[in-house]
Amino acid sequence: MTDELIEQARARAEHAYAPFSKFRVGVVVVADDGTTYEGANVENSAYGSAMCAEATAIGNAVSHGVRKIDTVVVACIDASEPGYPCGNCRQLMIEFGVERVVVDGPNGAIEHSLEELIPFGFRLGSP
Repeated sequence: MTDELIEQARARAEHAYAPFSKFRVGVVVVADDGTTYEGANVENSAYGSAMCAEATAIGNAVSHGVRKIDTVVVACIDASEPGYPCGNCRQLMIEFGVERVVVDGPNGAIEHSLEELIPFGFRLGSP
């Protein structure tokens, strides 16, 4: 199943809008009921207004009523090494209870728990 999700994330990366960084990222999130939601990064000439692929995919899931995400699969098709989520996206993943993060890399997929990626993430309470 992970291979299929990586291919799905790579396909989303093909649709990313990254004219500035040339760093196209696609993400698939898997909700607790198994439904998948996708996203790609969207850059903007006002750099702070750019949207990460992880945030667009999570936003897509949330806009469909999801409040618990089990897995996030990240693929950056332009990187020579794995493209890990930024700190803001890792914190966003905490909010929705992500259990595992799979990062596509040139030598295959690397799987982590979210706790490995952000061991002391801020948690205010349950959503």
